[in-house]
Amino acid sequence: MTCKHAQGFLGPAEIEVKETVDANKVRYGDAEALALLDGVDTLIAMKGKKVDFFDLKKARPDDATLLSKLIGPSGNLRAPTARIGKRLLVGFNEETYKQFLN
Repeated sequence: MTCKHAQGFLGPAEIEVKETVDANKVRYGDAEALALLDGVDTLIAMKGKKVDFFDLKKARPDDATLLSKLIGPSGNLRAPTARIGKRLLVGFNEETYKQFLN
């Protein structure tokens, strides 16, 4: 799934987006990607139907594990990435978005 799928989902749901960053123009390396986790309690990484949940408060994985979920094959932050309160959603899975956006 792509950012367009996420945008298609967010539009009809009337979800307010506070900030949009074009992943084709702005590069996030390892340090910047890990910095996105500051203040985040839960990382939800989605790839197709596979959804991985990480409780960063109780059992934060090592940086290599986190980066494997945050950084895509291009070496940049995986898109779409959305911060919703204290959760960071990486990738897109419609069912997961419905669960956390309602």
